[in-house]
Amino acid sequence: MQKHPPAADPAHPPDLSALADLSALPVLSAPPVPSRAALLARLRGGPGGPGTSTLRIRPALPPPAPAAVPFPTPAAAATPAAPGRSRGNPAVPELYCPPPQRDDPALAETVEDRLIAWAEETGIYAGRLDDVRELSLGRYTMLTYAHVEDPDRLLAPAKCTLAQWATDDYYCDDESAGAVPLQIATHLSQALAAIDPAHLPARYAPRLEQAMRADPVLVALRSSTAHLSRYATRSQLTRYRHEMAALFSGYTAEAGWRVSGRTPPVWEFLAVRQDNSFMPTMVMLDPAGGYELPVEAYADPRVRGAVLKAASASVIVNDLYSMHREDESAAVNYNLPALIEAEEGCSRAEAVRRSAALHDELVRAFEEESALLAAAGFPPLIRFLADVWAWLGGNLEWHRTTARYNSAGRYPARDDSPTHGQEHGPTHGPTHGGTPA
Repeated sequence: MQKHPPAADPAHPPDLSALADLSALPVLSAPPVPSRAALLARLRGGPGGPGTSTLRIRPALPPPAPAAVPFPTPAAAATPAAPGRSRGNPAVPELYCPPPQRDDPALAETVEDRLIAWAEETGIYAGRLDDVRELSLGRYTMLTYAHVEDPDRLLAPAKCTLAQWATDDYYCDDESAGAVPLQIATHLSQALAAIDPAHLPARYAPRLEQAMRADPVLVALRSSTAHLSRYATRSQLTRYRHEMAALFSGYTAEAGWRVSGRTPPVWEFLAVRQDNSFMPTMVMLDPAGGYELPVEAYADPRVRGAVLKAASASVIVNDLYSMHREDESAAVNYNLPALIEAEEGCSRAEAVRRSAALHDELVRAFEEESALLAAAGFPPLIRFLADVWAWLGGNLEWHRTTARYNSAGRYPARDDSPTHGQEHGPTHGPTHGGTPA
């Protein structure tokens, strides 16, 4: 009979310092014990063998306690794509990234329908909900949270993500929707108060509440966080609020570039994009999945470093697939290929190639570092890293297939044929960091 590792005690997670210091290793690819291949297989596919079928998630069951964390068991191990031409956009090279671990159109439509109904209730994107539906955010959530089957659990991150996009549009990007560059910091401070409630003296509290109810964006931020709180612990909510504050910091930095007319150097842009990225979406993986990565593990510098590399890689995907829209926009936009082209004096095609190489470097680093971290044998950490790996594949698949970048329909054929033609999607859709452009 196969033996399983003892159940993890969430109050006393294993000391990750027992692992060899990553900085002391001569190269990240130095084979650990067990073998690197075995650790990568564990990261990608979870445990295998007799008795492991019980570790799969079943949406009808209540969320499992952190001490009994289930592992995802994809139908097949996720193997990164080989170099070549990218589906969906011939200008984007094939990227080193796992393929999507599932594609469930019915589940995506269920989440989409509920999300659009919620958006109508909050008042965001009034009169443009058909355009929002074209973004296929239900499909995005289904693809990126590949090990979650419960529609209501998927709806929590879907709501939070759409609220993030609305914050970017209404406060930062779309002046027709009320964005005022010189008021961005003030608006984002109020947005943070909708996520992490401000506690004012009694005399002023009613005025704050009135403001929270009058602004559709604030309504959406508060409502989406409340939905997430159904499944998130207090620690997980605090983590989400922290990443949202970092996201708003990134929004503010980019607004400063626009107001001043300044073009940032590539290193500065990449540093800001680490904040202005998909991290707020990625940190909802464990509450949506019904388990918790303890704060001691999440805050470990090696774990955080690996996850931040994954987040930075994912936003480069966004830059690559959105660059043609931003080039055609009248607004001042910033994306990695354009900045590399300007700074390094190369052609746009070469800048795209160099951007793709940076993406691949980050994904490979996440893959290698996660394999080393998996050697600690802590089930919630292995589960979380596997979920991030699957998230990367779903994020790339959404960018390749969304109607926002492909005019031949919402779900193009799964082949290597590029698609051309008139774009679809919101006239003033999400355009920057952490938000598909």
